Amino acid sequence: MAHKMNPDDSIAWRSAEQILTASTFWGRTRLRVYAWWRRAAWRLTTRLTRLVKRTIDLLLATALLALLGPFLLGVAWFVRRDGGPAFFKQCRVGLKGREFSMLKFRSMSIDAESRLAELQHLNEKQDGITFKIKDDPRITPIGRFIRKASIDELPQLLNVIKGEMSLVGPRPPLPCEVAHYSVADRRRLLVKPGITCLWQIGERNGGLFEVGNRNAIDFPEQVALDVRYIENQSFISDCWILLKTIPAVLMGRGGA
Repeated sequence: MAHKMNPDDSIAWRSAEQILTASTFWGRTRLRVYAWWRRAAWRLTTRLTRLVKRTIDLLLATALLALLGPFLLGVAWFVRRDGGPAFFKQCRVGLKGREFSMLKFRSMSIDAESRLAELQHLNEKQDGITFKIKDDPRITPIGRFIRKASIDELPQLLNVIKGEMSLVGPRPPLPCEVAHYSVADRRRLLVKPGITCLWQIGERNGGLFEVGNRNAIDFPEQVALDVRYIENQSFISDCWILLKTIPAVLMGRGGA
């Protein structure tokens, strides 16, 4: 009866074969060429993928800005009516820990940053890394509307055009949040941050048509979902996340 090789035997045989191959000059040369080819193929694939994603980001962001231009000017006018600037710049952390100024329509009072400390004890987020309270008193009337509809995020299309952000990717964190990151949490910084992502649309279980409540997702689960996106990202998945952002926004479940 022929002996059936189990997986452990197969691994051991391949390892022994590699050792024998590496014991000769030509064998070592073949292994070096093979290793170089694998690395080169991986780098080429990675760069092509990034190029395709960047091209799509540029085309879509430019088209959206052109299409929504008059609407965005109208929103800016309404935001300025309370006496403050239309836009709000905030330092965020992007790819590989690089800091950049993220744009938003201003949805809070002009003294919102200075009032944060006095409201910290009301933070609803148990992790203490991110901050959120219900009926935040710093939010202006127009700000409440544009936040619920995620309109305040639209100026980030300029960040996408500048190459600081992508349309789809983990949301860019604040430097004070990154200061509390564990080594595992820092995996979120391996790709460009995005305007929308898995937890923004409430996709927790990988359901094809799943759109849930992002407010129910705590920080550890946000990290887990971002890592899942990074490990499985593709052109199709990005398109699907963008499409599902529309019903998430309409149901008041998008934006950040």
